[in-house]
Amino acid sequence: MIGKNSRVAALAGLAAFSTHAALAGATDYEFQPVSAHIKNNAAAEVGVRLIDKRTGKAVPGAVIFRTQLDMSPDGMGEMLAIHEALPPGEPGVYRYKADITMAGNWAFRLQAKVPGEPETVEGNVVFTAKD
Repeated sequence: MIGKNSRVAALAGLAAFSTHAALAGATDYEFQPVSAHIKNNAAAEVGVRLIDKRTGKAVPGAVIFRTQLDMSPDGMGEMLAIHEALPPGEPGVYRYKADITMAGNWAFRLQAKVPGEPETVEGNVVFTAKD
């Protein structure tokens, strides 16, 4: 027969395991391009969608705190594009206005904090700029 203390300990352990298993990790999220093609101009719009890979749904309310837009996919990582965040629109979509100075492939690197997620979510999205 299992004693009362053993049952309480078993239930507490099960609850702790269930809570831990339900938590997401930073690798459960992914940045995806809204459109992989952007215009080569001083006011190009770059949009990324943050997706929870477990559900396939967009994640609203993330705080994106570090970004870099460069031409590293074409071997020119030192070629940076000045960019600024645009006002929010569709939930889970994060948009930026960028000064894209050259046609080619651009990498947009992002770091974000997702509500309820203790780890930093990082991503890298490649866009192709055309004239």
